[in-house]
Amino acid sequence: MSNKQFDVVVIGAGPGGYIAAIRAAQLGFSVACIDEWSNDAGKPAPGGTCTNVGCIPSKALLQSSEHFDHASHGFKEHGINVEGLSFDVAQMLKRKNTVVKQNNDGILFLFKKNKVTFFHGRGAFAGAAGAEGYPIAISGPTTDTITGKQIIVATGSNPRALPGAPFDEKLILSNTGALNIETVPAKLGVIGAGVIGLELGSVWRRLGSEVTVLEGLPTFLGAVDEQIAKEAHKLLVKQGLSINLGCKISKVEAGKDNVTVEYTDAKGEAHKSVFDKLIVSIGRTANTIGLGADKVGLAVDERGLVTVDEDCKTNLPNVWAIGDVVRGPMLAHKAEEEGVAVAERIAGQHGHTNFNTIPWVIYTHPEIAFVGKNEQQLKAEGIAYKAGTFPFLANGRARALGDTSGMVKFLADATTDEILGVHIVGPMASELISEAVVAMEFKASAEDIARICHAHPSLSEATKEAALAVDKRTLNF
Repeated sequence: MSNKQFDVVVIGAGPGGYIAAIRAAQLGFSVACIDEWSNDAGKPAPGGTCTNVGCIPSKALLQSSEHFDHASHGFKEHGINVEGLSFDVAQMLKRKNTVVKQNNDGILFLFKKNKVTFFHGRGAFAGAAGAEGYPIAISGPTTDTITGKQIIVATGSNPRALPGAPFDEKLILSNTGALNIETVPAKLGVIGAGVIGLELGSVWRRLGSEVTVLEGLPTFLGAVDEQIAKEAHKLLVKQGLSINLGCKISKVEAGKDNVTVEYTDAKGEAHKSVFDKLIVSIGRTANTIGLGADKVGLAVDERGLVTVDEDCKTNLPNVWAIGDVVRGPMLAHKAEEEGVAVAERIAGQHGHTNFNTIPWVIYTHPEIAFVGKNEQQLKAEGIAYKAGTFPFLANGRARALGDTSGMVKFLADATTDEILGVHIVGPMASELISEAVVAMEFKASAEDIARICHAHPSLSEATKEAALAVDKRTLNF
């Protein structure tokens, strides 16, 4: 093959795309990956939204702000006295940018290691498939046309703006602008009480902002188990987040140095609030504009999502799509699993993605994590179940950490005891949920987890105790 003809061409180098490219290369294919993200210097910045303006930078800011919050409010209890405590936002952002670049560079290194040819630019279908495969046009920093026998579309998603209130990333912010606020706003508005809104709202609340969250739905975190969501709501409000549910936004107007939001609350009462900055986090839309789908007849639905079957096959032969650009949860790790599965299917193997065992995490403090069904879903589906909970208040390691908020909750089949869902709000929930994912993937019962020895003292003992609670036989509560 020439250097412009490849077995597999991946359009997009986000979590799904770069992982798909690497796995395909491991399986012996010649692989090209195209991505248009650039850093401030104009250099390639692979990793997509997740690495550049999503998962990675938000966690960096959450960690920095959490350290400051602990120093401000938690150190004294440990006998650590801090005087003259201050915070340098510029240094926090600099560290965040360094973490992002390390991840960008790491992906470029992995491409070289695995002999993946990288093209810096925007990839799009240039026409129907020919003898060498589909022609893919590259525009931007690199201008070229290559061909691929198999195409994997992994173009990700973009933040959804409010009608009539486009992002300017100065006053009305998407996740991109919210990660680059240079001074702590006195009053910060957040529209949308989802993952992005709560995480970024938490960052700036810890640093001194008065944060008001406006959510359109009447319930808080509707996808989360109701008991866990109520506990999380109570804890976040106690920290200082003002969370308003059932809000209908009627007008958003950016002024010279502030934003005015007019809305009605759940009771129908009208309000007008003025914020120094406004974060809008009301969901994301598939990034398919400019993909050239119309040139090849690639099926795209009314929401802009590429239409795929359960194996991520599109309506076109040898064209696949994964991640945020297709159905299912817009999660980086979901995209990664689909990327691996598609590469293996191209190789004639049997790639595997189980949507029921994909964990969800919200990196607030305390963290919220869950996998499988929640109680609302089980009731709606008429599935008989048993529930068991265990509070971190009764966990020795949590007491030693000084972080006893929250609980672990198990839901198991009433007849077979198979684990149907696990829900956690509390310290390190993002790490603890992996045990539940493994257990559910292997069809474990609550009894299985209850019988497994867990290290003492550890937060994971709360997982064991919650499993014991399914059978009403906790040992430490």
